[in-house]
Amino acid sequence: MTSSIAGLHHITAICGDPVQNRRFFAEVLGLRLVKKTVNFDDPGTYHLYYGDEVGTPGTVLTFFAFADAPAGQHGLGGASEIAFAVPRASLDFWQTRLAAYDIESRRQRRFDDEVLCFTGPHGNRFALVASEAAGRIDAWHDAPVAGEYAIRGLYGVSINIAELALSAGVIEQVLGFERSAQAGDRVRFVAHDNPGPGAVLDVCVVPEMTAQRQGVGSVHHVAFRASDEAEQSALRKRLVDRGLQVTEAIDREYFMSIYFREPGGVLFEIATDGPGFVVDEPVAQLGSGLMLPPQYENQRGLIERALGEIGS
Repeated sequence: MTSSIAGLHHITAICGDPVQNRRFFAEVLGLRLVKKTVNFDDPGTYHLYYGDEVGTPGTVLTFFAFADAPAGQHGLGGASEIAFAVPRASLDFWQTRLAAYDIESRRQRRFDDEVLCFTGPHGNRFALVASEAAGRIDAWHDAPVAGEYAIRGLYGVSINIAELALSAGVIEQVLGFERSAQAGDRVRFVAHDNPGPGAVLDVCVVPEMTAQRQGVGSVHHVAFRASDEAEQSALRKRLVDRGLQVTEAIDREYFMSIYFREPGGVLFEIATDGPGFVVDEPVAQLGSGLMLPPQYENQRGLIERALGEIGS
């Protein structure tokens, strides 16, 4: 059997106003803003990273902020829902908390999970999953949400495709996830060696859907973990051997990345666990300053004026 990678590394979505984004994810959901930087391909826009205290792989949700971009459309070839893990018996708290901020939510059961679904301020779809494992993960001690309720990281992500077989081949035979359950059009895959966050990938087979359109409220890509560059290189070779087009490794300062579209059209990334977010800021100051990659440092003044302040 193919050895399993350790699950999700991060998920990157698209938002509108970055100030509204920071307020919701840091103040309402209680995630830590661990890195405030720019889109490396478009330095006039923010790239914001949220996670646990240090941005551990499997806890990280990031946003490209395009304040004036049109709304996106969920559909085939994209991810439709981002799920966070929360302790069991915490969903009443979260339903009340979201309602206090005028966020409607609804309960449902999904496989053996109790789930609270809601839409964020930019149109992104989220779920809070009551998880036994979440209660065994330490909460960020300075979070604005009490530890007994606080988000512990990603639970998983749902993607939409038209046909299962080819995508499942990549998910199982290259990434090493195991098929664990099916309910209707939803097929669950699990990174079976992962005792921590980000172990679940739900594949929704919905051929009648229209294609995803990127924009505010959509997911840009889903990133999986590689322990180091050697594992990443080995995974890249296996993908290329299957006939997929894969980028060379790209330095993202906090991890090395490769990108490819799985057969259903969803943009996947494989990111290394290191070096992590403390390479340019100490733990206590993570997310407090605008961190720029070396190629943009000589443009700092111009970039800061274009971005504006969002707080930390």
